[in-house]
Order: sequence, then structure tokens, then C-alpha cells
Amino acid sequence: MDFVSVPDYHIHTVLCKHAERDVSDYKRAAQRHEITEICFSDHGPNPDGYDPRHRMEMRQFPSYKQMVTSLQDSNPPVVLFGIETDFYEGCEKFLGEWLPRQGFDLVIGSVHYIEGWGFDNPSERHVWDSVDVADTWRKYFDLVGRMADSGLFDAVGHLDLPKKFGYRPPDKAIKEIVQPALDRIARAAMGIELNTSGLRKTVGEIYPSPLIVSLAREREIPICFGSDSHTPEDIGAGFDLALGLASEAGYKSHFRICQRSMELTPLPRSADQEKGDPQ
Repeated sequence: MDFVSVPDYHIHTVLCKHAERDVSDYKRAAQRHEITEICFSDHGPNPDGYDPRHRMEMRQFPSYKQMVTSLQDSNPPVVLFGIETDFYEGCEKFLGEWLPRQGFDLVIGSVHYIEGWGFDNPSERHVWDSVDVADTWRKYFDLVGRMADSGLFDAVGHLDLPKKFGYRPPDKAIKEIVQPALDRIARAAMGIELNTSGLRKTVGEIYPSPLIVSLAREREIPICFGSDSHTPEDIGAGFDLALGLASEAGYKSHFRICQRSMELTPLPRSADQEKGDPQ
């Protein structure tokens, strides 16, 4: 497996109830792969009782912060303090007050539910067989657009998550559905992540697809990279493929972030690019 030295900005902890091992194991894994910067961005808590099976409780948040900040020492890699926060109906009031007070470096915004349906949950996969796929994608990307309009988030997580189990409309419909949401993301000055966890799912493809990455590039939406690791073995996994995807779409840079302030950095060359150089 090839690894490239771009930051991994999407890493979970045991507090989400579906990840493994200690945070120090993730840092050591990044060290082994010479990844110089990582960001823990576990599923954020909320006081609304939303999706309690897949996130920490409010009372556990201080423990999460301590777990992450305890790794912020002089030993590489640099460790950032982030959160992956779901956008759902009525979340803006709490998040608008809570997020700015926590000292995050990065806030990833994600959508995992449509009208109470956990569309990416394996136990609810069967619902896909009884819904209109294109209509479901429209509902999802409308939520993504509303999330961007809220101004609460820095980047969108796994942008085309509804394809996880292989259900997606034709490319022509995807372009029509996705472009309005991308316009709203661009207006909000948000980024998107190239999330390699899709390579480990049924769809076998990075989130988002090459088509959507190209559309994002047309709008100059900045990108970062995330493994969505729930185990240390997945740190940086598939980043060489993600780097190739970014380069093929015309990206020349990716963003790094600290205290929610983005800075563009040139993309490194992928292993495939290096192999293609004339001798």
C-alpha cells in the first residue's frame, strides 16, 4: 500500500461506539506512515437525543477533548482537535452557540439521516429497495445545501455518501442534483474532503466520485483528505488514490487548517505520477 504525506483530517475514537483502540495507537500509525498531521474528528454530541448509537454523549465531550489534547506534544505528527457534526432538522440553535466555544481546529459537517432514515446504516440498507433513488439523492443534497447555508461548518464530509451501497442515479441526474449544493458550498467558502473510506465499502469508490470532484474543482472548492478511520490500520489508507483523483480533476493544492483558518498547500505528487516521469 502506498502512503502519501498529506494530513489525515478524519479520525474517530472509541467514544463514537463503533471505533477501536486508543487514540495513541492512531498517532503511532500516522508516525509509521510518515503522515505529518492528523485531526481527530469524532461524531459530535448533541442535547437533542439525535442518533445516540453512533456518537459520544454530552457528558463525555470533556473526555474526548482531553484524549486529543493529551497527544499534542513535540512528537510528530501534529495533532489537531476537530469534530464531525451532523446536520439535522433544528440543530442550528445548539451548534451555533456550542461550536464556537470549543476551540476546534476543524468542524466537518455531515448528513447521515434523511427524514429519520439512517440511509448509510447497514441495518437499514433494505430501505433503498423501496425508495426512488434519484429523489433520495435530491433530499440528501438539499440537506447538504442547507448545511452549507448555515455557515457553521468548515468542510463537508463524504459528500456523496448515498452511493455507499451502490444505489445512485445516472451521471446526468447526478450533475443536475449535485451542482446547486456545490454552488452553496462554494458561496459558504467551505471545503470538501476526499474520503477514502468508500474504498472499503460496497461501492468501492472514494467519496466523492470523479465526476463530483471535477464539478467541485470548477467552483474552486478547496479539498482535504480523510481516511474516516475507525481503526489505526486505516490511517492514510487509499491516500495515493485520492491524490491521483485530485490531480486528475485539476487540483494543484489542498487545504490545511488550524483554529478553523484554512491555508492552501501544493499537492504532493502521487506514486503513479512519479512512475510516469521520464528517466
